[in-house]
Amino acid sequence: MGDNGHKGDFGEQFVRALAAVANLDASRRDRDRVGVDWQLGYPGRHGTRRYPSIDVQVKCWAPSHAQPPDTWHYPLRGKNYNWLAGRDYQLPRFLFLVVVPDKAEEWVHVSAENLLLRHAAYWACFHDKEPDCPDKSSRMVYVPRTNLLTVGALHDLFTDDFREMLVAS
Repeated sequence: MGDNGHKGDFGEQFVRALAAVANLDASRRDRDRVGVDWQLGYPGRHGTRRYPSIDVQVKCWAPSHAQPPDTWHYPLRGKNYNWLAGRDYQLPRFLFLVVVPDKAEEWVHVSAENLLLRHAAYWACFHDKEPDCPDKSSRMVYVPRTNLLTVGALHDLFTDDFREMLVAS
């Protein structure tokens, strides 16, 4: 009984739960006009900046075929790729890919002891790529499995390393 909106909402709430545990401020964009689903903010000083923020596009996906052991191969729509690629943004932008089981009833397990969300989320950054994909096409993007989205990984995305990749920083 689900649809892609159902899956997309689960993916966004998965990311929202991680952001809450990481003690980040999370703001949902009212309209999806520029490819940003969430803006995450660090509540204080991180590195050399006070109150840094990042922009995030969330995709939730159940792979339909076998994937290589080290990288997720995700077909991203051209317009979504173009919204993430390039260096001319004020804030760093990231793709958060939430990988879930095929059956919606397997996404969550609840017991008196725990709440388990399946499977995991990964991140990718395309600042070093050009936004050159036709909007109505799709482009295969490669998301390293080593880029597991954890509380520590979320904090690491606020470092100056990603901001320095941008022209507008």
